[in-house]
Amino acid sequence: MIGTLGLFLLALALAMDCFTVSITCGIIQKRLGRQVVAMALLFGGFQGGMTLLGWSLAASFLDYISSVDHWFAFILLAFLGGKMIWEGFHSSDGCHRFNPSRLPTLLTLAVATSIDALAVGFSFTCMGFAVLQSVLLPTVIIGAVSAVMTVAGKFIGVRLGRRFNWPAEQVGGIILILIGLKVLLEHLTT
Repeated sequence: MIGTLGLFLLALALAMDCFTVSITCGIIQKRLGRQVVAMALLFGGFQGGMTLLGWSLAASFLDYISSVDHWFAFILLAFLGGKMIWEGFHSSDGCHRFNPSRLPTLLTLAVATSIDALAVGFSFTCMGFAVLQSVLLPTVIIGAVSAVMTVAGKFIGVRLGRRFNWPAEQVGGIILILIGLKVLLEHLTT
């Protein structure tokens, strides 16, 4: 079994993608707004939910999903990043077209950032989390830490976006593609 400190560090590691993506969204939007609550709930909910889903599917589908999960995350993040870069260069009126507060965009980002949590859920089965009650606390902690890190990242991104006049969509797109590449390379090199 994993101890409390280990569980917190695991949750923090899983939340790093949420943190980085929310910084990107903050840079683009330059405001917090109500959307930060939706983002935190979706990112935290998907992190916890994917952990639970991974745990529940571990025995049946581990071999099939673990061989492609990194590709799925990479494709989603690269697609969104490419879309952001494209729209940043093709906004003739100076307005940003990529809107990270739209629900379909938030859902795609939530899924893409929670793929690793699915793999962690798989590993929980191997670590002795045999019954539902044993995996609920880790799932809640993972979701809560991800939600908090999402809010922190959004706040930092808003501050950066206001302070620097970066081409926000292009920078954000590059960041998303780099996160996708990181996920892909971590899985291909292990």
